[in-house]
Amino acid sequence: MSPAPFDPRAVCNALLDEGERCALPVTNLALQKLLYFTHGLHLMEAKRPLVSGYFEAWQHGPVHPTAYAAFKQAKDKPISFRARRHDPLTGFAADLQAVTDEQALQYVRRVMAHYGRLTPGRLVTLSHAQKAPWHFVVESTKSAMVLGLRIPDTVIAERFKYHVASVGSVPSGGEPIEDAPFA
Repeated sequence: MSPAPFDPRAVCNALLDEGERCALPVTNLALQKLLYFTHGLHLMEAKRPLVSGYFEAWQHGPVHPTAYAAFKQAKDKPISFRARRHDPLTGFAADLQAVTDEQALQYVRRVMAHYGRLTPGRLVTLSHAQKAPWHFVVESTKSAMVLGLRIPDTVIAERFKYHVASVGSVPSGGEPIEDAPFA
């Protein structure tokens, strides 16, 4: 049993390391979707969260606010750095503890192997699947008040199965550049 949940930034670092190993450049927009798919797959199969914190329904799909903030300076360019944490005792940045758990790393490798070559637009289209968690939360705002558009792990666990990949050559919404919360 893995020691999950992990810091989402550490899992992002592992995704970026795997992307680098496979020569797959990753932007922040793509990284958010890859983190979400890794977390969702782990949640469905292992029956517990992979990362701490929560995902929110943003314009272009699920986003983990902590992970987004760590990589937002990359904008729409491939990420060439790793997230670090702020050490409150020294006031300096420090390395995050790397994810070394083999089970967690297997999920990282699986997601990168299946989704790492998809464009950000394809990942957005996949994350917006009808009845899937993002769609469910966004649709629920039409009939109820939803605080911060959070996507609870219970919703991810129940609805992750609705993610299906389309076969077309062009993403239905085009290629977005960067994500943003709903206004």
